Amino acid sequence: MKNKINLKWLPQPEEHDYMAAMSYLSLIYELAQAKQFVEKLEKAIVVEFKSKDIFRASSLSLLGISNKRVKRDLKKIEKGISLSPILLVRDSINGKVVIVDGYHRLCAVYALDEDLMIACKIV
Repeated sequence: MKNKINLKWLPQPEEHDYMAAMSYLSLIYELAQAKQFVEKLEKAIVVEFKSKDIFRASSLSLLGISNKRVKRDLKKIEKGISLSPILLVRDSINGKVVIVDGYHRLCAVYALDEDLMIACKIV
């Protein structure tokens, strides 16, 4: 029987999450497009998806629990500290979801239970 995991989420992403998203998006999109995505993310509502579904949709590899930032997020979860919702962008052309902020948080949650729900904003 699995232990009850007390996973808490902040009601909204933190401001630095949007800055990180902008930095990442500006690597893969033109600056104007990246800005549009961030503006849409700021206005989007927080929704939830299972961690396993986000991984499948992103086609990314899972970082192990030995990763320093994943470990840090696991400790936050253990202490009952609320995590910031992750930020996602739909890449319709390639049929994927781009994790623009929150990859380490997603990996930490997945390591605990792949069926746990992840708070996120998606555009």
